[in-house]
Amino acid sequence: MTLEYERCRGRVDDRLESYFTGEYAYRTLLESIRYSLLAGGKRIRAVMCIKFCEAAGGTVEKSLDAACAIEMLHTYSLIHDDLPCMDDDELRRGKPSNHVMFGESTAMLAGDALQAAAFETLLNTNSQPCTVVEMGRILAEAAGAHGICGGQYLDLSCKEEKLTPDTLGAMHKMKTAALISASARMGVAAAGGTQEQKKAAGEYATALGLAFQVRDDVLDCTAAEDELGKPTGSDMKKGKMTFAALMKPDECEDLIRAETEKAIKALDGIFGDAEFLIWFARMLAARKY
Repeated sequence: MTLEYERCRGRVDDRLESYFTGEYAYRTLLESIRYSLLAGGKRIRAVMCIKFCEAAGGTVEKSLDAACAIEMLHTYSLIHDDLPCMDDDELRRGKPSNHVMFGESTAMLAGDALQAAAFETLLNTNSQPCTVVEMGRILAEAAGAHGICGGQYLDLSCKEEKLTPDTLGAMHKMKTAALISASARMGVAAAGGTQEQKKAAGEYATALGLAFQVRDDVLDCTAAEDELGKPTGSDMKKGKMTFAALMKPDECEDLIRAETEKAIKALDGIFGDAEFLIWFARMLAARKY
């Protein structure tokens, strides 16, 4: 399964290498975009898009543009989240954040350009027009005020508030799980899958997204910075409320297990071959970085 994961990630990385090239007067902006877009990363959302497409009867080729569009939008969100006016992080994926390397204004424009490029990539994909529209709608909903932007606003505005695990979970269903859910549903849409498959994909990915966030919060307290690729302990220093701050370590592990099993259960009987997706959920739950 690990080899299959690397195969899909490699296809995405190879395609992303072809974007934002050429010699232009604004080449520094393109360098800034490529700096973050090609900085590595797990490509979790892109791989999920591809594998849900395959599980619904499609191919890598049918979902590759959508997978790249997702990575562009995700990278935009990371660049903006790192800005001093947002989370104010100077390290991302083991390298200086985009604004540290290129300045705040260029980083802001790089994020803006990536968000636009995500939809440009979808609009140029070789799929039926109705499929393109559906994928674009799913991605736009995940990116907007009811998705990652709204989730980031709540995250920034509630630093000093006393949250509960339930309200924190609701916030991260917007900030983290919305784009993960969109990735899964876009994969099914790319394959021409059924409404039942889209619903199951969304349920799987929402539960997986919450488990992913809880694991992120735990790792922020326990992982080594060189393994995690970004500053550790930064959430606590900034007074941000996290699952690790609200719950005991064993309670966090229980929640990760429960959400992972919820994700796996959502697939039951809906897809012909869900073996990879089951492995994927358990692999992410057990990750160390």
